[in-house]
Amino acid sequence: MTSRLNPYINYDGDARQALEFYQSVFGGEFTAMTFGEMGNPDPATKDRVMHGQLETPAGYTLMCSDIMPGMPYTQGTTITVSLSGGPDDGLSGYFAKLSEGGTVTVALEKQVWGDEFGQLTDKFGVAWMVNIGQQ
Repeated sequence: MTSRLNPYINYDGDARQALEFYQSVFGGEFTAMTFGEMGNPDPATKDRVMHGQLETPAGYTLMCSDIMPGMPYTQGTTITVSLSGGPDDGLSGYFAKLSEGGTVTVALEKQVWGDEFGQLTDKFGVAWMVNIGQQ
Protein backbone atom coordinates (compact mmCIF):
# COMPACT_ATOMS: atom_id res chain seq x y z
CA MET A 1 0.00 0.00 0.00
CA THR A 2 1.25 3.47 -0.90
CA SER A 3 1.02 6.31 1.60
CA ARG A 4 -1.19 9.20 0.51
CA LEU A 5 -1.88 12.69 1.69
CA ASN A 6 -5.54 13.69 1.33
CA PRO A 7 -7.17 16.98 2.17
CA TYR A 8 -9.94 16.62 4.75
CA ILE A 9 -12.38 19.50 4.96
CA ASN A 10 -15.03 20.19 7.62
CA TYR A 11 -18.34 21.84 6.78
CA ASP A 12 -21.23 23.15 8.84
CA GLY A 13 -24.10 21.18 7.32
CA ASP A 14 -23.33 21.42 3.59
CA ALA A 15 -20.71 18.67 3.11
CA ARG A 16 -22.98 16.74 0.69
CA GLN A 17 -23.50 19.83 -1.48
CA ALA A 18 -19.74 20.46 -1.47
CA LEU A 19 -19.06 16.86 -2.57
CA GLU A 20 -21.62 17.22 -5.37
CA PHE A 21 -19.94 20.47 -6.49
CA TYR A 22 -16.43 18.97 -6.45
CA GLN A 23 -17.75 15.93 -8.33
CA SER A 24 -19.06 18.30 -11.03
CA VAL A 25 -15.58 19.84 -11.26
CA PHE A 26 -13.36 16.74 -11.11
CA GLY A 27 -15.71 13.88 -12.02
CA GLY A 28 -15.52 10.58 -10.18
CA GLU A 29 -17.71 9.02 -7.55
CA PHE A 30 -18.39 10.06 -4.00
CA THR A 31 -19.69 8.21 -0.99
CA ALA A 32 -21.19 9.77 2.09
CA MET A 33 -22.43 8.25 5.32
CA THR A 34 -24.57 10.30 7.65
CA PHE A 35 -24.59 10.41 11.43
CA GLY A 36 -28.09 8.94 11.25
CA GLU A 37 -26.89 5.97 9.21
CA MET A 38 -24.30 5.35 11.93
CA GLY A 39 -26.94 5.24 14.65
CA ASN A 40 -27.46 8.87 15.69
CA PRO A 41 -31.22 9.54 15.50
CA ASP A 42 -30.99 13.20 16.65
CA PRO A 43 -32.93 15.29 14.07
CA ALA A 44 -30.27 18.04 14.28
CA THR A 45 -27.49 15.67 13.20
CA LYS A 46 -28.97 12.61 11.50
CA ASP A 47 -28.68 14.03 7.95
CA ARG A 48 -25.24 15.57 8.41
CA VAL A 49 -22.31 13.82 6.70
CA MET A 50 -20.21 11.88 9.21
CA HIS A 51 -17.67 10.98 6.50
CA GLY A 52 -17.66 11.72 2.78
CA GLN A 53 -15.09 10.88 0.15
CA LEU A 54 -14.66 11.73 -3.52
CA GLU A 55 -12.41 9.54 -5.69
CA THR A 56 -11.63 11.11 -9.07
CA PRO A 57 -10.46 9.63 -12.38
CA ALA A 58 -7.24 11.70 -12.05
CA GLY A 59 -6.42 9.93 -8.77
CA TYR A 60 -7.40 12.78 -6.42
CA THR A 61 -9.10 11.90 -3.15
CA LEU A 62 -11.04 14.52 -1.21
CA MET A 63 -12.45 13.69 2.23
CA CYS A 64 -14.89 15.70 4.33
CA SER A 65 -17.45 15.73 7.10
CA ASP A 66 -19.97 18.02 8.74
CA ILE A 67 -19.29 19.27 12.25
CA MET A 68 -21.80 18.67 15.00
CA PRO A 69 -24.20 21.57 15.61
CA GLY A 70 -22.80 24.07 18.09
CA MET A 71 -19.14 23.22 17.44
CA PRO A 72 -16.93 26.20 16.58
CA TYR A 73 -16.53 26.63 12.83
CA THR A 74 -14.65 29.16 10.73
CA GLN A 75 -15.41 28.52 7.07
CA GLY A 76 -12.44 27.73 4.85
CA THR A 77 -9.67 29.04 7.06
CA THR A 78 -8.15 25.74 8.12
CA ILE A 79 -7.10 24.28 4.78
CA THR A 80 -5.79 25.16 1.35
CA VAL A 81 -6.01 22.52 -1.33
CA SER A 82 -3.15 22.50 -3.83
CA LEU A 83 -3.46 21.06 -7.33
CA SER A 84 -0.32 20.73 -9.40
CA GLY A 85 0.57 19.01 -12.62
CA GLY A 86 1.48 19.57 -16.23
CA PRO A 87 -0.13 21.54 -19.03
CA ASP A 88 -2.10 18.53 -20.28
CA ASP A 89 -3.67 17.62 -16.92
CA GLY A 90 -6.79 19.80 -17.24
CA LEU A 91 -5.87 22.04 -14.33
CA SER A 92 -6.87 25.29 -16.05
CA GLY A 93 -10.37 23.85 -16.53
CA TYR A 94 -10.53 22.87 -12.86
CA PHE A 95 -9.45 26.41 -11.93
CA ALA A 96 -12.23 27.91 -14.08
CA LYS A 97 -14.91 25.61 -12.62
CA LEU A 98 -13.74 26.07 -9.03
CA SER A 99 -13.85 29.85 -9.43
CA GLU A 100 -17.55 29.83 -10.45
CA GLY A 101 -19.36 31.54 -7.60
CA GLY A 102 -16.07 32.07 -5.77
CA THR A 103 -13.33 34.69 -5.67
CA VAL A 104 -10.09 34.58 -7.66
CA THR A 105 -7.31 36.05 -5.50
CA VAL A 106 -4.45 35.42 -7.97
CA ALA A 107 -5.31 35.07 -11.67
CA LEU A 108 -4.12 31.85 -13.31
CA GLU A 109 -1.20 33.15 -15.37
CA LYS A 110 2.51 32.67 -15.95
CA GLN A 111 4.59 33.51 -12.89
CA VAL A 112 8.23 34.50 -12.38
CA TRP A 113 9.22 30.88 -11.67
CA GLY A 114 7.98 29.90 -15.15
CA ASP A 115 4.80 28.00 -14.24
CA GLU A 116 1.21 29.09 -14.50
CA PHE A 117 -0.20 29.65 -11.03
CA GLY A 118 -3.45 30.91 -9.57
CA GLN A 119 -5.29 31.07 -6.27
CA LEU A 120 -8.98 31.25 -5.48
CA THR A 121 -11.53 30.77 -2.78
CA ASP A 122 -14.46 28.67 -4.00
CA LYS A 123 -18.13 29.29 -3.24
CA PHE A 124 -17.85 27.11 -0.11
CA GLY A 125 -15.03 29.26 1.32
CA VAL A 126 -12.24 26.74 0.59
CA ALA A 127 -8.90 28.15 -0.60
CA TRP A 128 -7.30 26.51 -3.68
CA MET A 129 -3.86 26.90 -5.31
CA VAL A 130 -3.31 25.64 -8.86
CA ASN A 131 0.19 25.29 -10.30
CA ILE A 132 0.68 24.17 -13.91
CA GLY A 133 4.32 23.21 -14.43
CA GLN A 134 5.87 23.86 -17.83
CA GLN A 135 7.95 21.34 -19.78
